Amino acid sequence: MEKLGYFIDQNVPTKIIIQYYIVFIPEIIRLMLPVSVLLGTLFTVGRLSNLNELTAIQSSGISFIRFSLPFLATALLISFGAIYFGGYVVPKANKERIFIEQNSLKKGLVYSGSNIYFQDKVNRIVTIDYFNTHDKRANRISIQEFNTANLTEMVHRIDAKKMVYDSTSHNWIAQKGVERFFFAGRDSINKFDKLLISDLNFKPEDVIKKQMKPDEMPLDELEEYAKNQLATGNDPTRIEIEYHSRIAFAFASFVVVLFGLTISANKRKGGLAVHFGSNVLIVFIYLIFMKISQAFGKNGIMNPVLTAWVANLVFLSAGIFNLIRLKK
Repeated sequence: MEKLGYFIDQNVPTKIIIQYYIVFIPEIIRLMLPVSVLLGTLFTVGRLSNLNELTAIQSSGISFIRFSLPFLATALLISFGAIYFGGYVVPKANKERIFIEQNSLKKGLVYSGSNIYFQDKVNRIVTIDYFNTHDKRANRISIQEFNTANLTEMVHRIDAKKMVYDSTSHNWIAQKGVERFFFAGRDSINKFDKLLISDLNFKPEDVIKKQMKPDEMPLDELEEYAKNQLATGNDPTRIEIEYHSRIAFAFASFVVVLFGLTISANKRKGGLAVHFGSNVLIVFIYLIFMKISQAFGKNGIMNPVLTAWVANLVFLSAGIFNLIRLKK
């Protein structure tokens, strides 16, 4: 409810407020899914343990590992479903949520395609003052190329009032501008009304996509975005961490169930309340561990894949160890 005050201050209509909280639900479901799955397991296994039914099951010859298989199989199925849910459903809802924040709360507002600045390749920078999404036209553009041997030395520059995309030839056409070449301390100037530019590495749909937030991108677009960042000489680390973290977090349900099963199976004083508190604590320690590892990864200390999966690997190893020890 933290943004309710902002909605009131901006006099946002009730319909928009309700819509905002509806599209916020998928993100909350994604975050709370591991807790929900763990609590479902907790109440089942913990009650069986407290009523000595688990002891009776094991006395009949069924091992704890065999007893755990239905829980682990269900958690694994939920994890696979969570990949699609967190990778495609949640970003779609986040796109609508961010749109409401930008237009109703005036928060994080980027006027569709204004002041766009990106690296087209290692030695080329493109600046677009405004991009019209309706007619796919860039206004007041500057394209600067630098010497590959010395990236501080500019060798070519194009400044134009407009630039449109020719969908037939798949090339950009700059209009009413100046082209400059720099060499040996001198430069040549060529004024033009139209100039065909055939070697630009982006299309109109890529321009706005470059301004999208990772939270709005589904998994396939996120992966493509990371590749494009790498191809243009930018650091894709943060995008790769986001991509792998979504998949790793989807398996949090399986990991916390495996880890929590062994704790719930042991009878303790305090009964179900103690089990509840200890298992919820496990989940939050897991989430904190994941956030800390992401901080190391974003600073370049850890590999993006390892950053995303290290929390899962640690808790999975601990869960397997506890399961083997319980068997003994």
